[in-house]
Amino acid sequence: MAARDALVAVAALLAPDVPEVAGRAAAAHDDPGAYLAAHADQLDERGIDEPIPELAWIALVDALADHDLLAEVDWKEAADEIVGRLQALRSAPPDEAWAGLAESDLPTYEFLVLAGDRLAAAGTALAVLDIESDCYPLVLLPAGRAGELEGLATAAGFKAAMLTT
Repeated sequence: MAARDALVAVAALLAPDVPEVAGRAAAAHDDPGAYLAAHADQLDERGIDEPIPELAWIALVDALADHDLLAEVDWKEAADEIVGRLQALRSAPPDEAWAGLAESDLPTYEFLVLAGDRLAAAGTALAVLDIESDCYPLVLLPAGRAGELEGLATAAGFKAAMLTT
């Protein structure tokens, strides 16, 4: 599968009802300079002021976040803040899947693995879209499609990983 096709497939998997997400990722892949000009303010917040190899992946992350399908959390974020951001996503499972998670005092990564295990037991996968930063761009998707996400991300030239033991 071509990298562009895999990128669009990742977008369709994570935002099946929002074709704009795939459109933005494809636009960044097809014409990085034009995408950079059109989204200069948002990219400037990430310190991106020229086309970079990861631009299409960043465009995907930003488009998902703009549509409440991705929560970006800091590497030292508190559990209650992470849970609040994840619960606010359009892809979030029902409230009972989150019971007790917000009270955790684990370090962020260990908490994310615990949350991933708990959510997986309820049928939802927690994944991170790696943008080589000190944050975690987090997405939720049906647990049965988790392997598909990882494979498509790899085919697109990027990395997505499930947060689970």
